[in-house]
Amino acid sequence: MKKAEKPQKARIFIVDDHPMTRAGLTHLINHQPDTLVCGEAENAAQALDRMAVSLPELMLIDITLPGKSGLELIKDVKAIRPDLPILVISMHDESLYADRVLRAGARGYITKHEGGDKLMGAIRHVLSGKIYVSESMSAHILEIFSGGQPGTDRSSIQNLSDREFEVFQALGEGLSSHEIAKKLHLSAKTVDAHRANIKTKLKINTTAELISFAARWTTTQTKQQM
Repeated sequence: MKKAEKPQKARIFIVDDHPMTRAGLTHLINHQPDTLVCGEAENAAQALDRMAVSLPELMLIDITLPGKSGLELIKDVKAIRPDLPILVISMHDESLYADRVLRAGARGYITKHEGGDKLMGAIRHVLSGKIYVSESMSAHILEIFSGGQPGTDRSSIQNLSDREFEVFQALGEGLSSHEIAKKLHLSAKTVDAHRANIKTKLKINTTAELISFAARWTTTQTKQQM
């Protein structure tokens, strides 16, 4: 009699700039009966280069990456492989990012404080063709995407575009327009235009007030993640 063939394991590619996080995720995923890590990267450029060789069936991407952000990476990956499912794993507040990553093309969002069992459940959920978010976030996103009362319960910050939100975060980190332009691969003029739009949307009059508000917001977010 022929030996029964072992089921093929789903190939997962990890994108995270922290080596210890990648090592922990690799250990968890490789010790499952149905998944294995086929590659990893610490930034967007590495990810785009290596995924072509690794041929993943799912990408696990962190939002906060050096250089190009996870949000931009999601859009780049979907442009190359529209069928490739992406699950975002992040320390950031789900209410601020979940709908953003879904609009960018990801299929799910899970925070890093969740346990291994929950993460593997999310991975399998996305691999099966479904969308994964928490139950509380699911109702919120469904309302946004269904077109019923679009955006009525969203904060002013959530109404910023993805690029505006990145500029806002960078301002909160204390970066100058020149530093933001370099980090996001934009011209200083474009950064200034985004900054002007952010002030309008947040109803803030001066750049000094915007920087102060962004710094306070960033500090609050950092404390919530600890």
